[in-house]
Amino acid sequence: MADAYPPDLPAWRAAARIAADARELGLRLAVPGIPRRELADRIEGYIRDHGAEPAFPANLSRNVEAAHYTPSPDDDAVLEPGDLLKVDVGAHIGGAIADTAFTVEVGGMHRHAHLVRAAKEGLEAGIREVRPGGSVDDIGRAIEAAIHARGLKPVRDLTGHSIERYLLHAGQSIPNVGGMSDERLREGEIIAIEPFATNGLGSIGNGPFGNILRFRADPGASEPVLARLFARFRTLPFALRWVDVADRPVLTRHRRLLQVYPVFVERGGGLVAQAEHTVLVTADGPEVLTALPG
Repeated sequence: MADAYPPDLPAWRAAARIAADARELGLRLAVPGIPRRELADRIEGYIRDHGAEPAFPANLSRNVEAAHYTPSPDDDAVLEPGDLLKVDVGAHIGGAIADTAFTVEVGGMHRHAHLVRAAKEGLEAGIREVRPGGSVDDIGRAIEAAIHARGLKPVRDLTGHSIERYLLHAGQSIPNVGGMSDERLREGEIIAIEPFATNGLGSIGNGPFGNILRFRADPGASEPVLARLFARFRTLPFALRWVDVADRPVLTRHRRLLQVYPVFVERGGGLVAQAEHTVLVTADGPEVLTALPG
């Protein structure tokens, strides 16, 4: 069913390759002493330098932080040896989005290698269940079983998601546990599968503001600053770092028009690892768009 696939599929594949390379760059650069702000800027700069735009700010969540932390404009913290860092990267070309992540233990330490392996093995198990007409629940059950096999827990209230043009979270959830979905996959659909593994409770709560925002809808033309920012970001998440200092008070005054992302923190104080790929559902099964060649 050729008409089931995005007509701009080459753009999706190109964005995915750029996102994958940016992810790998971030993992290599995540060494003790590098400022988190510098790491985020270099990841995002790579994406822009290679013909795409960030689909969301580089997420650099550490340790008990599961997701949604990006450095603030004045962040001067550096990575520490042993930090369990999630490098979560997105790129888009004309709204064709790729979303991918992996976890590294800063400094080459291996105290939490089992967590990193559990997230990776959960991702691989979930991808193996991808096929047209396949059950989304089968993906969740496979992820859950793989993480439990390591003696760890999946984070049950974080999920993967379907992706559409300019919509990072397009409506369908891809759970990381079984019994949470009765949906079926469609040929030509693009999804992100993203297991989170933890040695904590397997649940997250809201922490502080993660320096990420998103327009809920088009704010219109009455406020020129908002109109200009919406033209740039549309409904994709963006960082305060990307907004001129003079424009930030306008966002504060119109906060009701924005979704504000808190950092997700593991409720039991457990460490969290993440792995994620963007996957195209094809007639022959999964095409992992954000996998590196070979």
